[in-house]
Amino acid sequence: MATPSQHDLRKDFRALLDTERCYYTASTFDPMSARIAADLGFEVGILGGSVASLQVLAAPDFALITLSEFTEQATRIGRVARLPIIADADHGYGNALNVIRTITELERAGVAALTIEDTLLPAKYGHKSTDLIPLDEAVGKLEAALDARIDPAMAIFARTNAGQLGIDEAVERVKAYQATGVDGICMVGIRDFDHLEDISAHIEIPIILVAYDNPELSDRDRLAANGVRVVVNGHSAYFAAIKATYDCLREQRRIAEGTLNASELSERYSTLDENREWARKFMDVRE
Repeated sequence: MATPSQHDLRKDFRALLDTERCYYTASTFDPMSARIAADLGFEVGILGGSVASLQVLAAPDFALITLSEFTEQATRIGRVARLPIIADADHGYGNALNVIRTITELERAGVAALTIEDTLLPAKYGHKSTDLIPLDEAVGKLEAALDARIDPAMAIFARTNAGQLGIDEAVERVKAYQATGVDGICMVGIRDFDHLEDISAHIEIPIILVAYDNPELSDRDRLAANGVRVVVNGHSAYFAAIKATYDCLREQRRIAEGTLNASELSERYSTLDENREWARKFMDVRE
């Protein structure tokens, strides 16, 4: 089967956004997983920033991966993908000028869509890793992203953490982001349908919802009715690969079965505890 052009995959993704349905993403972390996802009938895949950090660096999701490293992985996937790929572009790897570079590189990598978030990354001295940047700065970064895009078919989503905001502030942010002309809003931290509906009532463009298998947000028809076109329920496929690798190698060494699950293994081998301690010791980062 011939691999579709990057432009055609972007048009396919926009066609999904134009429907009144809600689609679930496949976690696509390398070329093989992208091919598997397409063969199994997934309509869209996502390269998560946290997964890329683990896959490329064996490091936790602490904004340690660079744009070049992330783009290399996106390019490997983009050259074989037969389904549209969303790239989690974190904060655009810096300020508005860095965002311009991010858009340029990821567009060339072949992604169909990407998200730019308003989180303060990397976390600064005395700040939490979930703090948000000022609204005017976030708007400037989104305007820079739109200006840098060459292929208008590539979708740009503004992402915010609604769980860190009150309803009024969340609505203020999504309305300001929508006014920039972005193609959609991506939200994380939505608790339930009441929370979603309080915010989505003010959104007129497609929504990507990072739901992490939240059982309070499992009604696909209700999600679709609230403008949600794409749901990201985490990256269980990648964590399953970590667990399978561990078990295979453990059995080869004739080591008795351990008690660690996939999430615990990822924390252990990404040295999450060490990185947290370094963040507390050298940066006074408060989780």
